[in-house]
Amino acid sequence: QVQLVESGGGLVQAGGSLRLSCVASGSIFTNYVAWYRQAPGKERELVARITNGGSTNYVDSVKGRFAISRANAKNTVYLQMNSLKPEDTAVYYCNAEAPTTTGRPLRLWGQGTQVTVSS
Repeated sequence: QVQLVESGGGLVQAGGSLRLSCVASGSIFTNYVAWYRQAPGKERELVARITNGGSTNYVDSVKGRFAISRANAKNTVYLQMNSLKPEDTAVYYCNAEAPTTTGRPLRLWGQGTQVTVSS
């Protein structure tokens, strides 16, 4: 059983930076790995995604500030967060989608890490 563990969250002042990490407990082949976030009273939002081939996409609000990447070993994905704003405050979740023989993809979720940006 593969599990995802996020880390790197914390309290930072506006304009600061954080790097989130998503580590898989074992080797896994994925269609993509993504970062989501959810703030109190708001719906969960897709923030960034990287495919197995290395293609990336971002929600408009973080373009130019956040960058998703993965280690060569393919077991760790990072989210570099620069120029943080108070509206970035949320719980950030790692999500990975893996193909299955049934054709229905398996989705794995981490437990989340809190990011708080103060003014």
